[in-house]
Amino acid sequence: SFCFFSFRSGAKLVAPLGCLVSRQKHTLPDLPYDYGALEPHINAEIMQLHHSKHHATYVNNLNVAEEKYKEALAKGDVTAQVSLQPALKFNGGGHINHTIFWTNLSPNGGGEPKGELMEAIKRDFGSFANFKEKLTAVSVGVQGSGWGWLGYNKEQGRLQIAACANQDPLQGTTGLIPLLGIDVWEHAYYLQYKNVRPDYLKAIWNVINWENVSSRYATCKK
Repeated sequence: SFCFFSFRSGAKLVAPLGCLVSRQKHTLPDLPYDYGALEPHINAEIMQLHHSKHHATYVNNLNVAEEKYKEALAKGDVTAQVSLQPALKFNGGGHINHTIFWTNLSPNGGGEPKGELMEAIKRDFGSFANFKEKLTAVSVGVQGSGWGWLGYNKEQGRLQIAACANQDPLQGTTGLIPLLGIDVWEHAYYLQYKNVRPDYLKAIWNVINWENVSSRYATCKK
């Protein structure tokens, strides 16, 4: 965290040193369900590795990168600050994306959304079937690793579909507010679906938590 206060020491303005060390470390969030809760659509082994290994690695590496960035900031080392940007983007994005992803899924998920979100989907995509087909196609089409997203364009007041490469966070790279993310990195499906990404994408619709997506939509519309 950065501080916006200072005190006078002679003629100089000095920022308190505590400002640079008061930041809380990022932590791995708990899953809101058991690792096996999304079976048969996503098996327990995938969920355990995905959460306790992959997401945990992003969190650890983000903390390391932020620590180095803090040191570079304290030294006024702009070169080091710039060189740390890719690590911050990749690991920070990995942490942001997965934190959303776990809540976008539920053992009680599937079906179709209701209320305002469904109205917006029909308005912006013609029908739920069209939306589902479009988001699936965008997610299948991600080259290599990345994510398919349903986001909200606040300026235009409409829903938008987008794909992001690697762990690029949706809002930080496109300005869209993330509502629903589909992880299409191979670690998200390979143990169960091998290299057949379309089969995984067909299955994941059975565990989409529309209550969570609707809640995100209601929040960003305020």
